[in-house]
Amino acid sequence: MVRSEWLNLNGIWEFGIGAENEKTDPFMPLDKKITVPFCPESTLSGVGETGFMKSVFYRRAFRLPKSFCGRRMLLHFGAADYTAYVYVNGAFAGSHRGGYTPFCFDITGLVSKDGENTLFVRVDDDTLSPLQPSGKQSSRPESYGCFYTRVTGIWQTVWLEPVGEKHIADYRAYPDIHMPGVKLVFRLCGADDGDVISVKADYEGTPAGEGAAAVRNGEAEITIALLQKHLWEPGAGRLYGFTAVFAGDEVRGYFGLREIGLNGKGMTVNGKNLFGRYVLDQGYYPDGIYTAPCDEALKADVENSLALGFNGARLHQKVFEPRFLYWADRLGYMVWGEYPNWGFDITEDSSAGAFIPEWLESVRRDVSHPCVVGWCPFNETWDRADGKRRSGNVLKAVYYATKELDGERPVIDASGNYHEICDIFDVHDYEQDPEKFASYYARAGEGIVLDQIERESPGRQKFPGGPLFVSEYGGIKWSKSENGWGYGEPVKDENGFLARYKGLTNALLDNPAVCAFCYTQLYDVEQEQNGLMTYDRKFKFDPEAIKEINARKAKTEE
Repeated sequence: MVRSEWLNLNGIWEFGIGAENEKTDPFMPLDKKITVPFCPESTLSGVGETGFMKSVFYRRAFRLPKSFCGRRMLLHFGAADYTAYVYVNGAFAGSHRGGYTPFCFDITGLVSKDGENTLFVRVDDDTLSPLQPSGKQSSRPESYGCFYTRVTGIWQTVWLEPVGEKHIADYRAYPDIHMPGVKLVFRLCGADDGDVISVKADYEGTPAGEGAAAVRNGEAEITIALLQKHLWEPGAGRLYGFTAVFAGDEVRGYFGLREIGLNGKGMTVNGKNLFGRYVLDQGYYPDGIYTAPCDEALKADVENSLALGFNGARLHQKVFEPRFLYWADRLGYMVWGEYPNWGFDITEDSSAGAFIPEWLESVRRDVSHPCVVGWCPFNETWDRADGKRRSGNVLKAVYYATKELDGERPVIDASGNYHEICDIFDVHDYEQDPEKFASYYARAGEGIVLDQIERESPGRQKFPGGPLFVSEYGGIKWSKSENGWGYGEPVKDENGFLARYKGLTNALLDNPAVCAFCYTQLYDVEQEQNGLMTYDRKFKFDPEAIKEINARKAKTEE
């Protein structure tokens, strides 16, 4: 959702690293500089501090443009890991808990209209806390295995936005491919019942329909019958735009016309069976860690994946930035939304109370993106090292909360293990021998799978039959470094890699019970060197050779 006026606050800020339990003082001396929105662990931040930081402090001055004066002032943060406390001119503006989702404060009464203002932010981050999801951030001082450099503090854009007393807060889009049409649900601030919001939709600049509705209880629903039918589908990100006007507030937005479904063969898009050719994407960058160095880098990750013959990705152990999802929408690239649950202890039922609010914030943020085709709040919910088992009630609670918020998309409770309730049954398997790999799933049509969990912990989870999603496989180690980490014995040369890749992938494409796969992974991340590209996004192999293997027709497509 875009307005014509806003003020980007990225750039050079004062910065400091606090001692444990240090008191907050918005006017305290700060001895460093940092480039926001890059985390202090990154080289692009200009700090490059990779140790544990319990508290970090930011400060910068700003002046309001003259056109902003006399209007309400919203201060936005894309994300800050983990708990943020915000002060404007020394006064407390608000706080937010959760390292991956946006937050906003109305700071109208705190800012000077014609003088200099001071913004101060404290962010506390305890990666080792069992009630703080941290994803792939290392719990050791160093990176190791499949755990990488930590991320602390602000890691997405900070900006100011002027609005009127009455303004549009956000919207959700519910497309109907049969009508064809779309229902837009707007949440409005300062609105009175009976106020009217109007919308005009367009497709590539051509009028596509319009509508208006009265506000009721702070919301308005507008259903627009579309004059043209252009379906969003994999490989073709056809998007409609719209302009919404409410009490002088004008915003631009967009939506895609597409429908997700399930049948006996797997997932359908717009009523047609679709084999999911996904790749694991970690969302890490060598110079920015969580934050891409530029918008072109976000777009390039999608384009590189498409060039390798994938039609989507599992966005793994991170809530990706909205601009990545924009490019996935625009380029017709399917993604599964996930949360960085690793590091979060779910052995107690009460853990659901700490997890659900943060997870649902991410679902609300992304629910209108046509590229998002499914949700997966947890990944590999292992038992604790002391033997205490994870709580199945937590998984069920999060599953039902997700379905309540979004009843359209399929939900996988915990990718790989251990399942309680899910719409598509998925497994992880890093067997490197193609013949053995194929044999483990040869009887999947009979309801028998010998996935990695079944082989290691027989009877721990039961395959209920139906379509099977092998949502992690491969991870073939390909590294010229002795310290490179990957799965199985490394291959000796490029021909050996392609032979193994083809054998493993064919085992899934040739299985009539398999509806989707997800290869680990798109690019190397630090010491985990099993990607199809290097960490700096150079292809390791001829992308056409990989694409030829991936693009083969699957049994479920015949």
